[in-house]
Amino acid sequence: MTEVAIIEKPDLRGKRLSFALAEDRVSHYPEFRDFFVRTFDLDRKGLAEPAFVRAPSGFAYAFIFIGRSGEPFPSGLEIHAVVDAMEPIEGTTMDRDIWSILRWMIGGIGGPWTVEDFDQTGRLYRVPAAPKG
Repeated sequence: MTEVAIIEKPDLRGKRLSFALAEDRVSHYPEFRDFFVRTFDLDRKGLAEPAFVRAPSGFAYAFIFIGRSGEPFPSGLEIHAVVDAMEPIEGTTMDRDIWSILRWMIGGIGGPWTVEDFDQTGRLYRVPAAPKG
């Protein structure tokens, strides 16, 4: 499995959410907010349920969208890995998955953001999960 895919809510029995990433100011860039609204049908679903994706590792990740009074929805986002209740997710696996998810988001947003620029930034900062170039 090499791509991020939107999935239906997985069976969460015997599972827990393991925190992976938070962005509390999605509204800094309206293009990011618009991407989430469009991709996950948030105009219709709102805060009702998290959205879920499957990462290249096979793990599911929950996108929990945050709303704040007076700000366009969503104003924030948390991403959590869906893991077995008593098992941790290995750190490098989560790092690679989050990098893939961020690349997927940037590719879906388009405009001034490019996956190539994101990868190059990762290489400049020596982010281990960034693709080698």
